[in-house]
Amino acid sequence: MSKLESNKLETTERTTTAAPTSTENHIRTEMVEQVLAKRMEPFVCGGSAATFASVVIHPIDLAKVRMQLFGQSNPGKRCPSFPTIISHMIRNEGFLSIYKGVDAAIGRQMVYGTARIGLHRTFSDMLVEMNDGNPISFGQKTLSGMASGSIAVCIGTPFDIALVRLQSDSSAPPQERRNYKNVFDALIRTSKEEGVRTLYKGLLPNVLRGMAMNVGMMACYDQAKEMVATLMNDPMTNGPSLATRLGASAAAGFTAALFSLPFDLIKSRLMAQKRDPKTGLWPYNGIIDCTVKVVRSEGPLGFFSGFSAYYGRCAPHAMIILLLIESITTAYRQAFYK
Repeated sequence: MSKLESNKLETTERTTTAAPTSTENHIRTEMVEQVLAKRMEPFVCGGSAATFASVVIHPIDLAKVRMQLFGQSNPGKRCPSFPTIISHMIRNEGFLSIYKGVDAAIGRQMVYGTARIGLHRTFSDMLVEMNDGNPISFGQKTLSGMASGSIAVCIGTPFDIALVRLQSDSSAPPQERRNYKNVFDALIRTSKEEGVRTLYKGLLPNVLRGMAMNVGMMACYDQAKEMVATLMNDPMTNGPSLATRLGASAAAGFTAALFSLPFDLIKSRLMAQKRDPKTGLWPYNGIIDCTVKVVRSEGPLGFFSGFSAYYGRCAPHAMIILLLIESITTAYRQAFYK
């Protein structure tokens, strides 16, 4: 064989070896798609479950906000009950009034709910991997919940502002109503009329609420799931049983409400406040001022105003998310992990 023929043969062999076949390209593409699908799984499944749950419990959330703001506009008066508020709204404003601001709730959960659940699962999986695949401690779960909750709040606070204002607007006197058309109108008008910084008013208590909520809901759910599974003799070989999930999610709903309500009340007051038309001053200067004024005018128990509606919101919301997410995750894996 001549030197020229030898060089041609070597070139052909290198080309054949280097050039991937269509089958190899297809396998590589599928591998990349599966890696991306796996990374997106907690965000897609968590966000979908959170959005659906928020639509279902929106009337309860609306009543909760109005109960929290009642003490501010009606000092010294007894706060009406949840059924009273809902029946009054339906009677005077129509049935659709109990879904006022639902577009903002959907937008909020698509951003905030997706981030807080997706990041918590991502952080938890990383901690489990660092722990050689063994279960992580409650302290590590708490750390994951706090980190993911605070990051999610920083992303979703503008939608929270719009949600609170849309929910509380119709309860204000007619001359003081903002009359927002929808969530986007609320976001645009708020930034134009009061400045972009207003979209982040109440950020600190909202971050604290997000951290408390995620610890109470996600971290406590993970811990309660292990405890309930032990009591129920559930091996969780193919995931937790329905009884385990029900018990753990009910416990998580209670802890989420208990931990986060004081911060949620302060957040609602700061986000819904309006300048005094005479003095031009805000009712509250910040989180500390709001805390002091609530204690002085309503007492320490004022921080738990509307607990019945808040728990009625948190428990179903948590249970719907935590139960639904398992079914969504199963369908998601069947679609992408063929």
